[in-house]
Amino acid sequence: MTCSFALYSTVLLAQDVRLPVRGVEAVQLYSDDELVRMIRDNTHFQRVRDEDDCQLYQDIRAQAEVERRPSYQLLYGDMLAYEVCYERDVELGVTYMEAAAAQGMPEAIEQMGRYYHRGLFVQKDVDRAILYLREASAMGSLRAQKRFADILLAGHGSPLDYEAAYHYLHNSIVADRSEHAAIQRRLEALAELLPPRIVERARSPLDS
Repeated sequence: MTCSFALYSTVLLAQDVRLPVRGVEAVQLYSDDELVRMIRDNTHFQRVRDEDDCQLYQDIRAQAEVERRPSYQLLYGDMLAYEVCYERDVELGVTYMEAAAAQGMPEAIEQMGRYYHRGLFVQKDVDRAILYLREASAMGSLRAQKRFADILLAGHGSPLDYEAAYHYLHNSIVADRSEHAAIQRRLEALAELLPPRIVERARSPLDS
């Protein structure tokens, strides 16, 4: 894979992804920060379906279609793909997920990388997954950093990525002890693939 994620995003935007507008008017719902927290915690479906009883589905669609806010594009895409408050439309759902990723939303970028890695809704494509996950890792997504490292340790990707994967995980901040230990095991496995001087360099602080 020779193209960068930035180039891939530029291509997506240059293609002017067609996001249909259906004559709805956008109104304020959840704040972007609140919605991002729900997406990270995987509680967004519980909120819109179980707590809000799908009453806000038209406004969510408006925020995605009219305002083109990436957090709502990702929410709307998820709801379409998983048939939450809408009839299922996987193709349109993935289109909105990709649009959110192209706008640089780390959660959307990580999600697309995860889906391409698993072959969920899209054809499995590990090279494309790495492209997304590497970018989300650089943006601080711990979920992406762990999956990125796991893919490399499974023998995929380029050895040139080992240092980056080590660098991101080494600088991660994790409170949970079991997760901290799991990250340490990944770091030890990556270190075995790197010369000592590269490991030392990879331990430098972020943005150094």
